[in-house]
Amino acid sequence: MVKSIVFLNLILIFIISVNSQIPDGFLYGGDGKIDITKSIVIEAFLDPVCPDSRDSWPPLKKALHHYGSRVSLVVHTFPLPYHDNAFTTSRALHIVNKLNSSATFRLLEAFFDQQDKFYGQATFNLSKASVVDEVAKFTSNEIVYSNYAAVKAGFTDPKTDQATRISFKYGCVKGVYGAPFFFVNGFPLPDGGSPLDYKTWRDVLDPLISPEEQLRTENLNFFL
Repeated sequence: MVKSIVFLNLILIFIISVNSQIPDGFLYGGDGKIDITKSIVIEAFLDPVCPDSRDSWPPLKKALHHYGSRVSLVVHTFPLPYHDNAFTTSRALHIVNKLNSSATFRLLEAFFDQQDKFYGQATFNLSKASVVDEVAKFTSNEIVYSNYAAVKAGFTDPKTDQATRISFKYGCVKGVYGAPFFFVNGFPLPDGGSPLDYKTWRDVLDPLISPEEQLRTENLNFFL
């Protein structure tokens, strides 16, 4: 029985991969379509209520600003099972991405900035239904999405549940064992589960950019 479930999960991920080589991810700064033609593609597996995921975001965002369109970022949710509300907040990201993809990263940053609302013992005395309601209210307020009912309804949509599970299973298939976890052009970076600082991102990405492109990037950032 267990082998059958694992096999079906692998088939599901394979089918999705055929249609989109990077399944079910959120493209940063894009129009919702993952452009795998970029020469440098970062895949990040993040947990919205993980302190290390939170700490990894500012230096990564700074690096993305530095390189501009030369580097693409695709974020996958990876809700760690030992973090309270990791799955619920991850699902909220998939709901928002379906309702208004331009607000997805705004919500992710809101979860990071106000992590104390849902991480640790903050919701210890609340029922599962109450937690979902609190996350839905938070989501509606943070993304200024007036229709709270649409956000709440997303939690009863099996597709958002499936999307969240697919992200997690996709990470597991790729060997992800913690958050944050990063891949560059398909290759895993060392020290998975630990945030990377800005210097490390420069050390990783600079050698992948041609001297001509690097000079162009440096000149462009000089005027920004």
